[in-house]
Amino acid sequence: MDIHVSPQIERLIRDSLDEDIGAGDLATMATISAESRGTGLFRAKKGGVVAGLVLLDRIFYFIDHRVELRLRTKDGAQVTPGMVVAEAIGPVRALLLAERTALNFLQRLSGNATLTRKYVEAVKDFPCKVLDTRKTTPGLRTLEKYAVRMGGGMNHRIGLYDAALVKDNHIEATGSIAEAVKAVRRHAPFMAKVEVEASNLK
Repeated sequence: MDIHVSPQIERLIRDSLDEDIGAGDLATMATISAESRGTGLFRAKKGGVVAGLVLLDRIFYFIDHRVELRLRTKDGAQVTPGMVVAEAIGPVRALLLAERTALNFLQRLSGNATLTRKYVEAVKDFPCKVLDTRKTTPGLRTLEKYAVRMGGGMNHRIGLYDAALVKDNHIEATGSIAEAVKAVRRHAPFMAKVEVEASNLK
């Protein structure tokens, strides 16, 4: 259920920090002394499902390894307005430099998790599952699919390589559903199942 902060995710974090900070935070460097220390609280503005807390440690570490992070809850938890989900303690400059990037990840992933939970709750009395898709934000697929799991949903395929899904283009190219499925089975006999996207019952 948890996520491994892989080198790819670390690169994404570094790129996000670089995008925001650039040559430096002009206002913070001008007004906050290098010796100043403080505590930053991550407080939920709305109720929902939190996701992305697992990234905070790396986000702050890349700015200043002296920042100490304390999680007050965990990803997948239901939060209420005003609830503190995490706190960061350390040099104030570092807290302010990392703040927006940390919030961007938290807000986006928590939004995904919260909406997923809404759908999961809506169908909880039926024999079905809520799955995600490949329609993700470029570069954020692994994290957005993690957020879906935190909301109680399930991941479908990660990409084109880990599951075979026959769609209208494939059916048209081969002439029929049966021929498309046969073609996939010949090409990838290691696939335990082949899924077919249907547009109608027939």
